[in-house]
Amino acid sequence: MECKFKKQGCGGCQMSDTAYSDQLALKQKNTEKLLRRFGKVRPIIGMQDPMHYRCKVISSFGTAKDGSLMCGLYAGYSHKVLPIADCLLEDRRCAEVVQAVRQAAARCRYTAFDEDRGTGLLRHVLVRRGFSTGQIMVVLVTVAAFLPSSRQFVNELRRLCPDITTIVQNINSRKTSVVLGDTNKVLHGQGYIDDRLCGCSFMISPASFYQVNPAQTEVLYRCAIDMAELTGKETVLDAYCGTGTIGIAAAKRGAAAVAGVESNGDAVHDAIRNAKRNRVENIRFYKADAGRFLQQLTEEDEAPDVVFMDPPRTGSDEKFLSALCTMGPKRIVYISCNPETQARDLLYLAKNGYHINVIQPVDMFPFTEHVECITLLTKTRE
Repeated sequence: MECKFKKQGCGGCQMSDTAYSDQLALKQKNTEKLLRRFGKVRPIIGMQDPMHYRCKVISSFGTAKDGSLMCGLYAGYSHKVLPIADCLLEDRRCAEVVQAVRQAAARCRYTAFDEDRGTGLLRHVLVRRGFSTGQIMVVLVTVAAFLPSSRQFVNELRRLCPDITTIVQNINSRKTSVVLGDTNKVLHGQGYIDDRLCGCSFMISPASFYQVNPAQTEVLYRCAIDMAELTGKETVLDAYCGTGTIGIAAAKRGAAAVAGVESNGDAVHDAIRNAKRNRVENIRFYKADAGRFLQQLTEEDEAPDVVFMDPPRTGSDEKFLSALCTMGPKRIVYISCNPETQARDLLYLAKNGYHINVIQPVDMFPFTEHVECITLLTKTRE
């Protein structure tokens, strides 16, 4: 892949000069280096077409030298906006919608927020497209709550892109590098879009966690659920469950009952709604710290048969892992976006009664250094 923006300082894809087959070989080697002490690492699952896979695009606004409004990606290790309009990783339709947002905003005479001077209005635009539904959500992030000529902006954007499903204004007045603020105003549509994953329907709101590569997410989750070997009798815990994607899919695939635990209240709210829209009645969601939740279950002498865990990049803490080992589920399916912290956690679990049966890397982010890895662990002793 030849990226014309790399020389300008864009650091979005670190491996743009490397053939895809060589990327997979390198990721396989790196995963084996970290995890082979636990067992054989299966061949990494790559993509047939590793281009334009990102169905979530975030673009930041800036001011060009001629004073016009521009948007694009930040240069590496800076807040300098590069006017990138055709990134080779971004979904083509999402990228087109971003440029339409810029045009509509320019016609409304909106200006880019300057964090040094504290002037201007627009910070970012986030565009999401449902991989299977094609529905499109636009989230315009502003520093102030008042959006002048908002009706004109919506009409102009819909004229340029009639297929847009919903338009949301997000207000972020904080001095922060975090993209979204806490307040949303729906300018058009319902404020969310729908997508389908593993045979289930999911609602995606502006702040929802939803994987940016849905094609590979389907592969990742199906592998994880297959490893669980659900027969219809098992009780399942989905730890760090987010908006409930894995737990809901497992509930429909054969679990007797599922409990999902997540510390983010908005995510739990979305998970409950997603379960209802899929008519899944054998699942419950709880807003709680995963480690404390497991400790409570052990105190009540309750233990699921299977645990799915998909922690953040930092991995799990010892409180969670200790409670998990005390609980003693028959199978643990560990999905990780960081094999380094996964290796640390696997070492703890291996020392406390678990055997690592399967290690399966999956390439979720071609042309970057990141790799996801699923491991199956089974209990070896009481």
